[in-house]
Formats: sequence, C-alpha cells, structure tokens
Amino acid sequence: MSNTDMGMRGKVIFYEDRNFQGRYYECTSDCGDMHSYLSRCHSCRVESGCFMAYDRPNFMGNQYFFRRGEYSDYMSMMGMRDCIRSCRMIPVYRGSYRMRIYERENFGGQMYEMMDDCDNIMDRYQMSDCMSCHVMDGYWLMYEQPHYRGRMMYMRPGEYRSFRDMGFGGTSFMSMKRIMDSWY
Repeated sequence: MSNTDMGMRGKVIFYEDRNFQGRYYECTSDCGDMHSYLSRCHSCRVESGCFMAYDRPNFMGNQYFFRRGEYSDYMSMMGMRDCIRSCRMIPVYRGSYRMRIYERENFGGQMYEMMDDCDNIMDRYQMSDCMSCHVMDGYWLMYEQPHYRGRMMYMRPGEYRSFRDMGFGGTSFMSMKRIMDSWY
C-alpha cells in the first residue's frame, strides 16, 4: 500500500471576479495553462484537497498555497496579481517526512536532515542560507523568511541542486513546513 492516497481527489474552482462571481473554471488535477479558461482570477473555492497556484504557465513563477476553504478576494489578501496561470494538486501523503537541506548549491556546505517543521533554520542550525535540498519523503513548503513568511516553494520528493536554476534568483529559504494530511 502506498503512502500517497490517490483515491482522494481535490477540487478547486477559480473565479474571474471577487466573491465567487463571473466566469469560473473547475480544476480537479494539474493544469499547466489556465489562460484559455480565464482571463483573470480574483477568488477561488477549494472544495477538497490542497493546491499550489502559479502566476506563470507550466508551474513556474510565484507560488501560492491553497487548502480547503473559501478565498473571496485572495488577490488583495496575498498581494497577488490577477494572473493565476497554472495550478498543481498536492497529493495526500501519509507517512514519514525527511529532507536534507544544504547551505550551498549542489549539496555543498553544511547539511542537516529534517523530519519536522522548522520555523527558523538560523536559530535551529546556525545556518545562514539554504540553497539546495534533497526531499526523501513527504511534501514540503519552503519559505523565503523565518516563521513561514514570504515567497514559498512547493517541494516534492527529489533532488533540488539549485534554487537559482529553478527561477528563484538569489533566494534562499529560511523556514520549512510539512504538508500534513490533516490539512485536506
């Protein structure tokens, strides 16, 4: 039996206008380009599951995390522009969490293995930067600033040798949070 529960599907509805008005687009899986469905997006309703929304096609650009709930005017709440261009459903995961974070690109510098949330890598590990990581188990959100603030990035199992090569410039990440099955 897999740690990922593929039986549970997510559903999010994006609306062109605030307060769930105007044209809408229902999404139940990954969508690499939403531009043909909506010209803008000002509100959404997540009926089930968790999703990452991106302001560029093909899961690129700034990322915004949504879990079950209503976001009647999330643009102003999150400081977003009105252009969600793609979204990705985050699968439910039940199992252990494990990630190695590295101070420098290509897994260089200090390395620490994490199995739980970390609200500040500087305080916990005396680590000034996190520029690469290897996610072994679970799904994670990494934040640009301590205490889960600032720009975020969704991390699936895999090796991430350089956040700069992923379009994050000189950004390093300072806090990490596990995406828990209780969020669904």
